[in-house]
Amino acid sequence: MALSDFFRINMPYGMKKNSKNEWFVFNREYMPLGWNSMEFKESIKEEYPYDKQPIYTKYEKLTDEFLKSIITNPKHIIFNEKGNIESIFFYSDVNNPSDEAKYWNEYFEKIKKISVLIAK
Repeated sequence: MALSDFFRINMPYGMKKNSKNEWFVFNREYMPLGWNSMEFKESIKEEYPYDKQPIYTKYEKLTDEFLKSIITNPKHIIFNEKGNIESIFFYSDVNNPSDEAKYWNEYFEKIKKISVLIAK
């Protein structure tokens, strides 16, 4: 379904952290928000995907505990080998708000909680 609509291009699907404790937010195609072409796609399984782009940001108070309070489904949290959160997902194919309206409130509650974080 690649980059077919506003939701898949511009709304957060998840976040990925690098070893510098910097985060980037990605869309449903695992690309930085707003990217509407697959031409420059990189794998988020790499430690530093999109590292040549200015998309990583450090946030105050963005801790593993904070993320666990927002992302309550353990299947939506990916840990690294040290047991620290490496990636999170705001929804899955099972609870995709663009597919079923009943999931919008749950999705936006997560976005509201994380949107108050201040960049360092």
